[in-house]
Amino acid sequence: MQQSIGGQSKSFSQQFRDPHKARALLRTLERLCDEIGREVAVMHVCGSHEQAIARFGLRSVLPPRLHVIMGPGCPVCVTDEPEVDEAVVLARLGHTITTYGDMVRVPGSVVSLAEAQAQGADVRVIYSATEAVALAARTDREVVFFATGFETTAVATAAVVLADPPRNFSVLSAHKYIPPAMEIVAEMPGTKVEGFLAAGHAAAITGWKIFEPFVRRHRLPVVVGGFEPLDILAALAKLLELIRDGEARVVNAFPRCCTPAGNRPAQALLWRAFEAVGGRWRGIAHIPNSNLRLRDEFAWVDARKRFDLQGGLRQLWSSAAPSALVQQCLCGNIMAGIAGPRDCPLFGKECTPAHPVGACMVSSEGTCKIWSEYGQSIEGFFEQEAVR
Repeated sequence: MQQSIGGQSKSFSQQFRDPHKARALLRTLERLCDEIGREVAVMHVCGSHEQAIARFGLRSVLPPRLHVIMGPGCPVCVTDEPEVDEAVVLARLGHTITTYGDMVRVPGSVVSLAEAQAQGADVRVIYSATEAVALAARTDREVVFFATGFETTAVATAAVVLADPPRNFSVLSAHKYIPPAMEIVAEMPGTKVEGFLAAGHAAAITGWKIFEPFVRRHRLPVVVGGFEPLDILAALAKLLELIRDGEARVVNAFPRCCTPAGNRPAQALLWRAFEAVGGRWRGIAHIPNSNLRLRDEFAWVDARKRFDLQGGLRQLWSSAAPSALVQQCLCGNIMAGIAGPRDCPLFGKECTPAHPVGACMVSSEGTCKIWSEYGQSIEGFFEQEAVR
């Protein structure tokens, strides 16, 4: 889409990548850090935010005293090993496993789906839940959709479940729900996080008011932000203002997409099909009300209730001991904001995108994968623009 600004044609995305406005926001961030007078740590909980921060080199131009930490915002990374194991067992039972691309290489307790595929299992990469349903309609085989993602993708899974899919189709849900994970981070002993940058696309579904109970409980500000460079810088500026003023409230810095109540029809789909239950997030903790599981009335399409997995899981777990290398992986601490990728002894050595040890190096939204791909000393996007 093109829009005329000041007599010049400018694309919508370019409006949010204006170097002059970015420098003004960076000066605001510098001023706010000076007014606060100490180091400040804030956390975002979204892989898309981390991708944008790395892609545009934002950390290289942020004030040195402002630390922007990535939290547990990668759904692939927080998928627990036993959930991957369940998908592997179903594949070994001869069923067709469909899932999003990043999940294929995520390590389980013993093997990944990619390794199961190399051993002859039928594992297929899909790009939407409806694609898995279409595949089931074309075959007599059992087709299992290994469903991952946060609120945004869970709505799409709910839609196909509620649309009366073929009887040979089922869902193995590893969907996660972000707000309870923020609670865990806020309650961690010794945490230095003073505010959160919330994901705009998730808040477009849930509405930004969903964060108000969290703010009241923890007295920490939350700012909902978008994913263009100016979105992120403006959201960080608002977050620093709130920290400076000691204000704990929710601010919507993504008004072009987010509303207080969110997308009510999408919410109706989500909670009609799913309920929130406690579950473990890989390497972090057992988090109450954080895993989305199909309601009992949809047991016929729930792979955990439809197939007997326990025997296969016992056999899988007895077949090999956990890797000593995997036990050195710091993915859990990295996703909790306790450590950074460079704190891990495996990062860039034994653990690389070509040969990942931990889930954070697999997903395109994983911190380690992003840092490995972009680096953290790259020239800032706005400096690049200035010399063009």
